[in-house]
Amino acid sequence: MGTIAERLERRLDFRVSRRTKRLIERAAAAAGQSLSDFAVTAMLAKATDVLRAEQTIRLTERGHRAFLALLDSQAKPNAALRRAAAKYKELRGE
Repeated sequence: MGTIAERLERRLDFRVSRRTKRLIERAAAAAGQSLSDFAVTAMLAKATDVLRAEQTIRLTERGHRAFLALLDSQAKPNAALRRAAAKYKELRGE
């Protein structure tokens, strides 16, 4: 983690309704934080949750067993899987 100056080099500006601002100000005060600290903390937590959910695959028990069975199999990737892997790598910049 860098210095405070490095961490605070960018701004986010957006507008909210008066009601929303009052609610956020009350919540920040209840948390013992400044409005800015509260907003940044809340946005970071939400961003982390969203990205974690986006990167997580949820399977049913049946799907889990099928997935593990495929991992354990000796099957070689077919042409469609190789194309999908290549497209994935291209999209990810790998």
